[in-house]
Amino acid sequence: MSSPTEADAKAARLAALRSEHADLDYAIAALTEKAPFDQVQVQRLKKRKLWLRDMIARLEAQGHPDLIA
Repeated sequence: MSSPTEADAKAARLAALRSEHADLDYAIAALTEKAPFDQVQVQRLKKRKLWLRDMIARLEAQGHPDLIA
């Protein structure tokens, strides 16, 4: 079982990842708002956003045991 400090660190990490994920939503929307935008930069931001989503899912899954028996 994890100690309270490990749980607090995990919760803080999840909060930071979720915050960055939400920030990327706004950044992508702001970049694509105006007609001439840098498609490469948008693709990089989207790739980072997907990576963050995967990291959030992994951290959340660590707290749940595998129930498939």
